Amino acid sequence: MIATALAVAFVVYSCKSDLGEAAVLKIDETPVQSVRNMFIVQSENGKIQMRASADLMQKYERDTLSYEFFPEGFSVYGYTDDGLLETEIVADNAKHTKYEDGRETWEAFGNVVVKNLIKEEVMETDTLYWDQKNEKIYTHCYVKMYSPDGFMQGYGMESDQRARNSIIFNPFNSYGIVVQDSTAVKIDSVNFIGPLLKN
Repeated sequence: MIATALAVAFVVYSCKSDLGEAAVLKIDETPVQSVRNMFIVQSENGKIQMRASADLMQKYERDTLSYEFFPEGFSVYGYTDDGLLETEIVADNAKHTKYEDGRETWEAFGNVVVKNLIKEEVMETDTLYWDQKNEKIYTHCYVKMYSPDGFMQGYGMESDQRARNSIIFNPFNSYGIVVQDSTAVKIDSVNFIGPLLKN
């Protein structure tokens, strides 16, 4: 009889403890969906336009908006109309927000690196925004940009979404190194298919 009473008391105590932990759970701060090793491809007329990957995607729902958060890194790759890999954007974190009125925003933050592989340009910043409707990327933060013609730095940048025409709004302490060699042969090692030439 004593053993049965102890068993019942233990079960009641255990259930009480679990209910207490459940009451602490905040639904607003809990993702409604989590996806590991996410990989997406966007194509049009059989031609790849963009692909993206992330180690973890967490989706959250709110009254007036929903958003996807990528806490373990995010990578985006953009292609030309001819199918060549042109743009690469990587960041420590990213967020995609959808508002009730239909607007969408993309933001990448933490060690954001934007590469235009065809122009051999690399841009580094802390935060980057993508205006999907107007097909442009921009930031108000400090920016460093490396290219075959030199180095630029400043605050604020805007470019088309493929990073083909980047403009730094408030440049400072920038310099250019222009070396023109008409005999130089450049090979696009990212998109090159075929045997490499020996020196």
